[in-house]
Amino acid sequence: MGDLAQYVLDKRIPLEICLLSNVHTGATPSLAEHPFKILYQEKFRVTLNTDNRLMSRTSMSQEFEAAAGTFGLSLTDFEKITINAMKSAFLPYKQRCDFIYSVIKPGYARVRESIASKTSH
Repeated sequence: MGDLAQYVLDKRIPLEICLLSNVHTGATPSLAEHPFKILYQEKFRVTLNTDNRLMSRTSMSQEFEAAAGTFGLSLTDFEKITINAMKSAFLPYKQRCDFIYSVIKPGYARVRESIASKTSH
């Protein structure tokens, strides 16, 4: 790993990844060739974003679907990525923590419960 990448990793600098926009603008030739999965696996603080929603005709749902389909991400992966985003938000530390524990984690728990109840029937 290069010095800059190590610095970004060590300082927990968020990397706002806009998968579909990166393909649309030619920053990466395809989703399959996007470095997102490597960055995520190496524990960089990656987040999923939309960049320019109108130009790339995308939404957060589409970005999550692209990540799931291309990189095989699970609900647990998406929870980590969502928490990464909140850890990097421009809010005071206490508000970020409160939001993680009062909104994000309970929201993902509800989704897990919903999935579990659908699969048990």
